[in-house]
Amino acid sequence: MPTQANAVPPSLVNELAELRRRMSAIERAPGPVNKFDRYPAVEWAAQGRPPVAGNIWSSVSIANATGLTFDRVECKFITDFLYTGRREAEVRLAAFRHDGNANRTIVSASGVLNLTGTTDRAIGVVVMRWVHGIPYGWDYKDDTTVYTIELQHRYKKGPENPKGQTFYAIAAPEGTDVGDGILNWGYKQGDDGKWWWVPTYRDNSKWAPDFLTVPNWDEGSYSISAMQYCVGLPQSRIPEANAKGWAWTRGTGSAWGRDPDIKEAYFGV
Repeated sequence: MPTQANAVPPSLVNELAELRRRMSAIERAPGPVNKFDRYPAVEWAAQGRPPVAGNIWSSVSIANATGLTFDRVECKFITDFLYTGRREAEVRLAAFRHDGNANRTIVSASGVLNLTGTTDRAIGVVVMRWVHGIPYGWDYKDDTTVYTIELQHRYKKGPENPKGQTFYAIAAPEGTDVGDGILNWGYKQGDDGKWWWVPTYRDNSKWAPDFLTVPNWDEGSYSISAMQYCVGLPQSRIPEANAKGWAWTRGTGSAWGRDPDIKEAYFGV
């Protein structure tokens, strides 16, 4: 039977050589990317957070955790304008199941971490590690169900209502011309009989004396960021994680409060 002249006849030596080549390629291959579950962050700056719906639990950030590999997560966020005894926050991590009809059901939650702030303004950093407690599988056969891990917050104390400052001044709508004589300078006699050089205005002009209030630049609320990151990690990386939660803080006082309770009221949107 004719054969191709340059063909290499099959042999055990050739098969072993090919097997070695493939094993060598596998050994040189880079490590897999999915050594942890990655949930992208959406915000860096700490934003002012007012009470929501009567100060019930509300989510400040949401990480899509559908199809996660690991049973524990770590997230990091920053805080600002937390003042001890004046503006204090409660935070927790919670897992939610979302079905195809946009219904949202809480599945599990961490314990409540009280952020008590400091006496003076300071930027705080908070790291939380938590075993989310959701079994594997996560409705893979259901194409409409997704799961999220959410950073929730509400006020423990506050918010404050800082007052602005009120001035009595001659004022006019923004853009009104002051160079055409409508607003000028003249003498006015005070109660003590002295004459003073003061700004004056014509009758029926856009200029008139009025009380002006400049609001306080501080809104009176604490600020907390959406997660800078939220990742799923193996036990070897974060052995401290547990069902109640573990936390590390800097720039704010903190203490664990109530145990996990998925029956507490939360903002259901």
